[in-house]
Amino acid sequence: MDYPLSDWQHPGFRERIRPRRLAILGATGSIGRSTLELVRLFPDALRVVAITAHRNVQGVIEWIRTVGPKYVVLTDPAAADRLRGAIGDQYPDLQIWSGTQALRTVATLPEIDTVISAIVGAAGLEPTLCALRAGKRVCLANKESLVIGGALIRQTLREHSGCIIPVDSEHSALFQVMLGEDRQSIERLWLTASGGPFLHRPLETFDAITVEEALRHPRWKMGPKITIDSATLMNKGLEIVEAHYLFDWPIERIEVVIHPQSIVHSMIEFVDGAFKAQMSLPDMRLPILYALTYPERWTVPVPRWQPGNASVLEFFPPEERRFPCLWLARRAIQAGPSYTIALNAANEVAVQAFLQGQIRFTEIAPLIDAVLQQHIGQPVHTLEDIWAVDRWARAVAQQWIRSRMEEKSFR
Repeated sequence: MDYPLSDWQHPGFRERIRPRRLAILGATGSIGRSTLELVRLFPDALRVVAITAHRNVQGVIEWIRTVGPKYVVLTDPAAADRLRGAIGDQYPDLQIWSGTQALRTVATLPEIDTVISAIVGAAGLEPTLCALRAGKRVCLANKESLVIGGALIRQTLREHSGCIIPVDSEHSALFQVMLGEDRQSIERLWLTASGGPFLHRPLETFDAITVEEALRHPRWKMGPKITIDSATLMNKGLEIVEAHYLFDWPIERIEVVIHPQSIVHSMIEFVDGAFKAQMSLPDMRLPILYALTYPERWTVPVPRWQPGNASVLEFFPPEERRFPCLWLARRAIQAGPSYTIALNAANEVAVQAFLQGQIRFTEIAPLIDAVLQQHIGQPVHTLEDIWAVDRWARAVAQQWIRSRMEEKSFR
């Protein structure tokens, strides 16, 4: 490694473009919905040119009626047909495309200068790479892109003029607190974690955790996948990899600490023992807006944190028995890049299986562990290398689920 991906000296970071012309990949998810609120607040400064979704037709229609994008992509062709039927000829200039190739197309449109990459999971990697090759500012909310393709993204940034600003609240916080600091004076990066809905739940009751309980996050309103990752703390494992690539930082000097109030979004620790933190009420509109507007800060009407009203801010280390996924992630990171690809793929399959009632909450970590134990590390240099490991890990994870379901049916 030779430089951080989030390098605030990059020329693309200094541009003060008005209006910013946006493509929002994953427009109907939680990041997309928060972005829509910002676009409503700043209609003259934030112009939406293109949006994408998978199959959420009603969510796309809300975007069309609110901001009138020129291009819409629904990766599910049947959903694209439903959208065409629903809007008829109301928007004659609107172009509706379908399929995954269309994602790559909108990420490179010349009318666009900024791409919000908020597609959930590994599917976000290729459009993110396309946007960077086209020289776009990428506001990155898709941590999986870096988890499975960090080396490829690094190579792309070396060869092209695009740039990345993080949207994840923790990495946005690190980006902000590292600004202007001498890297040699920083000892550690600290990622904070709320601890999710089961921070204080007795461990002996974890087998009985329901999907509804796991989706009831105490601090953040997010999509189902990231909400389950927050409950298992896998999100922090993935965020360690993300911070490693974004800031060119050694894995062993990135720490995780539980902070239930979610006021401190991340911290840096200096070599002299001092800390510097970014603090605010939990609201994803703030890191999204910061990524869109950097190097400026715009006044935004969101609830403000009042230090005088804060009775306590707690910090304590995560328990391995309560959050085994965090330790699985650290093990994968240390084993090498192909292991983090297998980790991510196995986790995506496990979370989906839990949401569908196929496995228990307590089986998520054993499933991932089984995949990692079967994986044999291999070089990863190309997209095909990445997808080969991804496909293998998903197949092994699905076989584990089938075997477990068969065992249960015989009991």
